[in-house]
Amino acid sequence: MGTSAPRAPGPRVTARRAETRRRVLDAALQVFAEEGFGRSTVEQVCERAGYTRGAFYSNFSSLDELFLVMWEERSGRMLADVREALADVPSDDPDEAIRAALAAIPVDDAWYRVTAEFTAHALRNRPLRRVMAAREQAILDTVLPVVVDALARTGRRVPDLAALGHALVAVHDGTAVQVLLEPGGDEPRRRREDLFMHVLRAYSTPVTEEAP
Repeated sequence: MGTSAPRAPGPRVTARRAETRRRVLDAALQVFAEEGFGRSTVEQVCERAGYTRGAFYSNFSSLDELFLVMWEERSGRMLADVREALADVPSDDPDEAIRAALAAIPVDDAWYRVTAEFTAHALRNRPLRRVMAAREQAILDTVLPVVVDALARTGRRVPDLAALGHALVAVHDGTAVQVLLEPGGDEPRRRREDLFMHVLRAYSTPVTEEAP
């Protein structure tokens, strides 16, 4: 038997797989936003991405899994952007810290429509609902230390992390709708900033203040 050729194709296969996943994810977001998650099909996603069903199923087991991967990716990018934005904010300017953090959190019409529809879908599916709840908690567990650190730099502490996390999610979801209903309007974004500031102050205390 002759000697085997070097396995050079390995990295290229990995790169191709990553490119396939990226194109499928990007195509899926477009299809979900245009058609609605519940009306979208694997075939539509594949046609938009320019791949076959085999390429899809070699990377994702279902549209549900694809969405969860998409959600995790976007959450990771958002967290990195928030960290970067807060790193340059002076420690004595909490209002500027809030503005910088909010500017790093996109309020995107297409993404909001997709997540709202997927959430409704998950609420009808108990196992998927548990997965979403766990994923959201994991995101909060990652985001909250960044928020707590930013507050600490301004001389404030957070007595109840869970309460702050739930309040921030509620404010983000509620004000995102208001911003999207008035695209281009400055007032909804200003109210969004004000409400976040009120929540952060309400759920934190000055470090010099004695805990009850």
